[in-house]
Amino acid sequence: MAKLIKNIDIYTGVGVVKNGFLRFSNKIEEIGEAKAFVTKGDDQVITVPKGAIIVPGFIDVHTHGGYGFDTMDADVDGLNRFMENLRREGLTSVFPTTITQTKDNIKKALVSVAEAAKNNSMIRGIHLEGPFINADMNGAQPAEYVIRPDLALFKNWQKDADGLIKLVTYAPEKSGSAFEAGLHNMGVVLSAGHTNQSYFKMNKGQTLASHVTHLYNRQSQLEGREPGVTGYGVLTPSIKVEVIADGVHVSPEMIKLAYQLKGAKNIEVITDSMRAKGQKENEVSELGGQKVIVKNGAARLENGHLAGSVLKYILAFRNIQKFTGASIEEAVLMTSVNQAREFGLNDVGSLEVGKRANFNLLNSDQDLLENFLDGDGLKAVDQK
Repeated sequence: MAKLIKNIDIYTGVGVVKNGFLRFSNKIEEIGEAKAFVTKGDDQVITVPKGAIIVPGFIDVHTHGGYGFDTMDADVDGLNRFMENLRREGLTSVFPTTITQTKDNIKKALVSVAEAAKNNSMIRGIHLEGPFINADMNGAQPAEYVIRPDLALFKNWQKDADGLIKLVTYAPEKSGSAFEAGLHNMGVVLSAGHTNQSYFKMNKGQTLASHVTHLYNRQSQLEGREPGVTGYGVLTPSIKVEVIADGVHVSPEMIKLAYQLKGAKNIEVITDSMRAKGQKENEVSELGGQKVIVKNGAARLENGHLAGSVLKYILAFRNIQKFTGASIEEAVLMTSVNQAREFGLNDVGSLEVGKRANFNLLNSDQDLLENFLDGDGLKAVDQK
């Protein structure tokens, strides 16, 4: 029996269907304008409020954890509970993200994600953030575990991860061409992050980085005579950039600048969330074995460094529109379509016949009402 939602505006990722209908099971079976709708007797009709809209399920390629869980816990059951909580933020595809730690701890985390992914359709990749970074730009990454890029080690980790590592944050200035070429040839996206590399070295083709990790944060900055990695991200048309749209990591004005320079097709909204997301403020948490305290919506180490975010994705979806003036269609690009295209997730990211029925039902205020994963609905609880 197929499910049916009708008389609703649908933002597909490739266009907008006004006053449309969506028929689906685990995949999208039919989508179109209401005037083309043909009743089928066995449809299960889902009633929606006036002014509601449908958008593709969100994709976060950079999240360490939340709701008391961290990827580095190497806990399969905990990871599955984390995924379930992320659905209540509108997510349907996720890259659990590691942190700079011991080689053994990273291996354990990779093995656990690979194990969970066998039975969890939300887990579509792994983001390896560190340990191949610049220790001087570590931020909340434990500097004592930073190591130089090591292709042989990475190949072993990729085996441990069953090939799921799709994105690697590293410092180009600490890397050699063999490391970059090795990852590139394996189909892994290289992302400049926690780096002090010069714009001019990046821009002269001395890197295969095609992605910039959390734009503006822990990287060489835009300056009068040195545009830095931030400049490389915003000035190079082909480069995809991540943006933490919480208004804490980056000011709304600078997010708007990136949007004006890059356009919606080259920005990917991330949360970079950590264990404390979903917990009460002023409760003590941790990241990579470091004490973290959340206050006024910001997670910080004892030294004051930001330690990831407590951002919920549905809020990021609204914020990216608020901060930049982007349309809903453009917000869909930045929260679903771009990620799917960059990482070859061909069965998600947009709402088209034959693709997985991963989408969100939002009310007229863009609050999440229900998340659909492979056609299975889950009511939203809290999005504040």
